[in-house]
Amino acid sequence: MRKIVGIGLVALLASCASNPYRGSEKIYTKQIRSFSKELKKKETNAFVDSTGNALASQWVSTVNFNLRKPNYVIIHHTAQKSTQETLKTFTQAKTQVSAHYLIGADGTITQLLNDYLRAWHGGVAKWGSITDINSVAIGIELDNTGKSPFTEVQIDALLSLLQKLKTSYTIPQANFIGHSDIAPTRKVDPSVYFPWAKLAEKGFGYMPAPLLTEPIPTTFEPLVALRVIGYDTKDGAAAMAAFKRHFLGKNDGSDLNEEDLRALYNVYCKY
Repeated sequence: MRKIVGIGLVALLASCASNPYRGSEKIYTKQIRSFSKELKKKETNAFVDSTGNALASQWVSTVNFNLRKPNYVIIHHTAQKSTQETLKTFTQAKTQVSAHYLIGADGTITQLLNDYLRAWHGGVAKWGSITDINSVAIGIELDNTGKSPFTEVQIDALLSLLQKLKTSYTIPQANFIGHSDIAPTRKVDPSVYFPWAKLAEKGFGYMPAPLLTEPIPTTFEPLVALRVIGYDTKDGAAAMAAFKRHFLGKNDGSDLNEEDLRALYNVYCKY
């Protein structure tokens, strides 16, 4: 009997050792149960009129509803040394940061959160009129320091994931963007090494046409074009630098040459 108990204890310890994220799993489950309890409530809110008198109110359950679905995908690079380091970051409450998916350099896809839940990956950001990016977007992190190209298997895995998300949630082609697009004054990910052109070929985001020959109207205003695309232009130089990083693969500031200007006009016309 002692031998059997001993073997069981060893097996249990081995199981714990093989899953270093048991603690975060418990917290995740606890929070899901809390959300479920909140969603089950059928208590009407209390309302008062301008004089402070209570207004009559009631609850009647509609049959026409569903979960909110994501409409954007935001791509990041981790700027950390390994997948394991990023998983540690995302499974500690003190970091206050997360994402829905993490793709390792070896192509392994780790899902960290249900697609319908709100991850904390966008931070202070803006795209078009949207100021709460986290509420409408899926966050995908790629294991990469930002100083080297992404691996082929990693990008292949990303493309497979993007296709699933696009199909599942009918995400428009224009709505696959990077962290630096929504936060140009703070972020540079997913870096100039990211192959946006390869994604655009598959229908995830746009890129300038190869031959930029169309004439640019004399009334064309670059900052207006950036706003139409979605950029926050309060800091015009930062927005322009972010555009060049994404659409031109350049990391050389905000100045535009003739080719850059044509590229901006070309992308602007797609929106």
